[in-house]
Amino acid sequence: MKFQPSTSSNITRLVGGRVFDPNAGEHDVRRDLWIDGDRIVDEATIDLRRASLATSINVQNCVLMAGGIDLHTHIGGGKLTIARMLMPESRPSEFLPSTFATGHAYASMGYSAAFEPAMIACNARQAHAEMADTPHLDTGAYVLLGNEYVLLRLLADGAPQALINDYVAWMVTATQAIGVKVVNAGGIDAFKFNVRAMDVDTKHPRFGITPGQVIRALAAAVHQIGLAHPLHVHCSNLGVPGNINSTLATIRAADGYPIHLTHAQFHSYGNAGSQRFSSAATQLVQALNAHPNVTIDVGQIMFGQTVTVSGDTMHQYENVRFARPRKSVLVDVECEAGCGVVPFRYRNKRFVHSLQWAIGLELFLMIDDPSRVILTTDHPNGGPFTSYPHLIRLLMDRSFRETALSEINPDAAASSDLRGLDREYTLHDIAVMTRSAPAKLLGLAGFGTLAPGAVADVVVYEDQPNREQMFACPRTVIRRGHVIELSGHDATAHGWSKVKKVTHTVRPAFDPRSVDKLAKLHTESASFRMERLVISDDELASKIGSHPVVHPCVPRRSEATRS
Repeated sequence: MKFQPSTSSNITRLVGGRVFDPNAGEHDVRRDLWIDGDRIVDEATIDLRRASLATSINVQNCVLMAGGIDLHTHIGGGKLTIARMLMPESRPSEFLPSTFATGHAYASMGYSAAFEPAMIACNARQAHAEMADTPHLDTGAYVLLGNEYVLLRLLADGAPQALINDYVAWMVTATQAIGVKVVNAGGIDAFKFNVRAMDVDTKHPRFGITPGQVIRALAAAVHQIGLAHPLHVHCSNLGVPGNINSTLATIRAADGYPIHLTHAQFHSYGNAGSQRFSSAATQLVQALNAHPNVTIDVGQIMFGQTVTVSGDTMHQYENVRFARPRKSVLVDVECEAGCGVVPFRYRNKRFVHSLQWAIGLELFLMIDDPSRVILTTDHPNGGPFTSYPHLIRLLMDRSFRETALSEINPDAAASSDLRGLDREYTLHDIAVMTRSAPAKLLGLAGFGTLAPGAVADVVVYEDQPNREQMFACPRTVIRRGHVIELSGHDATAHGWSKVKKVTHTVRPAFDPRSVDKLAKLHTESASFRMERLVISDDELASKIGSHPVVHPCVPRRSEATRS
């Protein structure tokens, strides 16, 4: 299903705003912005009679940006349900908001879309249902592959890349996903065979393949079937001192295919110094400079209580001993994945926690191109998404950052390069990393931009010196042409209900002759038929409650097209 231009006669004119639209090359351009129905339009396309009837909103000296896009935030799936059950003492305003509170909080900060990064295929219905129950946001998800029997069996048997491509394309289509995620490639399955540590070149105890082979095959498949979003990679050895070597090996394993390294802060650790824990942010930055096929999001940690939720059962098992409060849940999911839920509290006086905080900021500030480093906290793992305005202030205000640095563990502050980084992000940089770059990485044409023809998601910010206040409380939020009332708790009474609920998805092609082979492999391990994974457009729209918006795929069959 595609959006069609509105036939509505409702026209809105935002008068005199300062437009920040990197996609259109507009950096602080003062102009009027016109909205016709649910689309941004060029004034020249509106006849004089209709223009005279426009509703005008004075936004003089205000900053105008497209709606924000969060490409990595855990907002749907069984792990969140488990976390809420484990932590009933958490309040909706804290680190585990309800679906309603999640949608309202995102939209009230000016975000229009959020993407669940770890949707297990056999749990896709529940994940989509939870996202559909999250109001005010467009949503989408990446299907989790790389630890399920079918793929590991295909690789172990030396299956041709074309068959692996068909498998990946079928799984993406069946689960209404927009991308593919791999978590600790092969390691979650190996954990079920009593393996407790696995690196990129370690052979799987049953299949004899390595995580590097899994990453290469999936990166090639995602690229060749034409998904816009590169393979979304949670590297081996998350959180382990010295894991920068695994991260660099992961980049090499991709063999030049585009990959996106997620929550990279958790994968940028050295093991130098008396604490055997150090920053390796510089090494990752150097690797990005040498490998233009790689993008990252940071997964910045924020001090305070949270709960970590991850498909990486292997490393959540190790983290159980650090749980605060002392409780946790580990789950095996069919023969395709796992789940670990461990509460955690980051303290600014602890050496490791303080250095983790500094490492994330180092990555943000040392990577010159903001289109290659996306703003995330890996909600809720590093901290809640509601801390984004505070994080933006840390990036834009050096004096504020230095004050925060002086309050962390002094040994960690001394170990970090953060004090020597004087860069301050600009409003243009923020627009890139939270709007235009995520839209491009996800292939969302017409989103993350204020160009004519784009979906009319517009945020109006008062230009305040305190950037945290500025980005926490926009003056006006417009969703698909509807001016939204931000006050009050009953959001449905203030215009939110007019915004259509959609799921962003793709339809990569696959050879239907491959499906029988794949289904036969699936029956060797699963307790249900592979066809039961299929979520039709009608089921998604009428039963789950979110309408699919299908974005195009551009198949790339030749390896010569690799980045």
